[in-house]
Amino acid sequence: MKGILFSCCILLIISCKSKNGKFNQLAFEENIDSTVLPVNDFFDHANGGWIKKNPIPSDESSWGIGYVVADEIQNRMKKINEAAASYDGPDPIRKKIGTFWRVASDSAKIEKQGLQFLQPYLDTINNCTDLPSIINAAGALQRIGVGVFFNCYVGQDDKVSSKYALFLRQGGLGMPDRDYYFNQDSATVHIRTAYAQHVANVLTLLGGNKDTSFRHARSIFTLETRLAMYSRKLADLRDPYSNYNKMPLGEFQTFNKSIDWKHFLSEVGVANIDSVIIGQPEFFKSLDASLAATSINVLKKYLIYHLVSEFSEALPEKFGVESFSYTKLLSGAKERKPRWKRIYSQEEGAMGELIGQLYVKEYFKESSKKRYEQMAVEITDAYRERMQNLTWMTDSTKQKAIAKLDAIKRKIGYPDKWKDFSTMHIGHESFFQNMVIANRWWHSYNFNKLGKPVDKSEWGMYPQTYNAYYDPSNNEMVFPAAAFIVPGYNDEDLDEAVMYGYAGASYFGHEITHGFDDQGRLYDAVGNLHNWWTAHDSAAFAQRAKLIIEQFNQYEPLPGYHINGEATQGENIADLGGIEIGITAFKKSDAFKENKIIHGFTPMQRFFMGYALSWLYEIRPERLRSQLMTDVHSPAKYRVNGPFGNVDEFYKTYNVQPGDGMYRPDSLRVRIW
Repeated sequence: MKGILFSCCILLIISCKSKNGKFNQLAFEENIDSTVLPVNDFFDHANGGWIKKNPIPSDESSWGIGYVVADEIQNRMKKINEAAASYDGPDPIRKKIGTFWRVASDSAKIEKQGLQFLQPYLDTINNCTDLPSIINAAGALQRIGVGVFFNCYVGQDDKVSSKYALFLRQGGLGMPDRDYYFNQDSATVHIRTAYAQHVANVLTLLGGNKDTSFRHARSIFTLETRLAMYSRKLADLRDPYSNYNKMPLGEFQTFNKSIDWKHFLSEVGVANIDSVIIGQPEFFKSLDASLAATSINVLKKYLIYHLVSEFSEALPEKFGVESFSYTKLLSGAKERKPRWKRIYSQEEGAMGELIGQLYVKEYFKESSKKRYEQMAVEITDAYRERMQNLTWMTDSTKQKAIAKLDAIKRKIGYPDKWKDFSTMHIGHESFFQNMVIANRWWHSYNFNKLGKPVDKSEWGMYPQTYNAYYDPSNNEMVFPAAAFIVPGYNDEDLDEAVMYGYAGASYFGHEITHGFDDQGRLYDAVGNLHNWWTAHDSAAFAQRAKLIIEQFNQYEPLPGYHINGEATQGENIADLGGIEIGITAFKKSDAFKENKIIHGFTPMQRFFMGYALSWLYEIRPERLRSQLMTDVHSPAKYRVNGPFGNVDEFYKTYNVQPGDGMYRPDSLRVRIW
């Protein structure tokens, strides 16, 4: 998630929306912690004042600029939904959205219905008598969005990006990552214990005997531990080559005797397929033993737990409360979010692009779209210039890199073509049923892509999403409309120096660099995975990437918990590249050339402050611990201080000297793009 932009107007004021729905006007200097020098800790200097004055709300695991924006977006969407809920006109989009919102909001009806609509799924699972029927039930669950045993999905073939392929990858775990099953620190051991108790509690809520439920929960945990044992670690999932194993379906069938893969695939809606792409072969080769070591009764309880866990927010309140009682150990949140926010979270997953159509009509100006389209062009031009001037890359690779850069497609605001949701039939009966209907619709939508041309106009985010992404298979970068929100300000009022730091560096520069990070660089201009680098240039890149891995490995945000430099290297490379590219583009702008001092800040200081403000976040220890174990993004503080320590312009702007906290010897500074 990205940070919020901020405005350097006459008084350099930003507007941040508080939890009570009012806007607090904060002078720019009030965000600064003057007790911390910028040369010692730029993040704390730039953001510490705001963080001290804005404690994390009790229903959040983290808080900061991005959450302020997200809060604003959610309130906008609440208005849209409430208007749709009372709508009685002919517009099918508003009627569908309104029906979903009304049904999900009727908590009394949900409590009265109890498990009425869940029961047929429970019966199907409970009627299983052997392993083939368990696998059939698992296929039925995957069709409604419940990921059990492993992950199965349709996506672009990494080596033939114009075609869709079927992927099978490791999965089936109830905890966030395989390391939660093995790490021996006290916090993780506590979470493991709590997870087993949580599974037992869910089975008890379904009517099971308390002691029996706990025994089943321990056996489920044992099964998941076996799955985790053969799952690859986070860093090992970064290599696209070792995680791409395409083979005929018949060859894959030799991995397992207990699973008839052709039959399973027919259960999830796949027929007449001759090959599959296996992410982690060793995981699937281990499945027979894992399943054989588990009784049919425990396998049934495993399926039931994951079914209920997936739909806990659409079931009677006790299931949602139980889910939160466990997940708060991972997030650190002290209380659940309000019901309407929980409903909106479910709605986004069900029909986010549909409601996004209404969002764009209401909140995104065409002038903003044009502004950021132009900035994206300027960032691309700056990157091209930097590539041309590289000394470590040979001309042959450089020409191909520039050709790839020039081929990158930029999507800004919203899709040119919206998805057709007319066949998603949302009913008036049940919140649970509507979630099942939506999940089934999405499953069919994705699996129906097999055998069809890739639609490169499709978006992977919704217009109201406060984020952005780079897709290597399409060689495109995507920036939803909501990415550029500044609550309380018109886009045209925002200072250009700040915007180059935030939108230029933290968005456009960051995402475009992903096309050339440790993963993205392995894909060519049309999105195919193949090595277009010379051996010399690959070695030169790896040498530079090794420095950033080593740099971030040294950071210890919590005692005993270091950043995983290998797993986070792609994001760290993109952060550094984004800043360097953003500076190059900014120096060509009128805002830089005019050299105006605004409220005591030079243009380049405002650039660096703008970037830092985009990462203004504080985080609870529980959530930070989980992030360090499961996330390929470094914590926010290190996404500022880490790359800045490598940027020569930062040293020049703030006169950083040896002995200062931000100082890194020139020999250790990472220089890639």
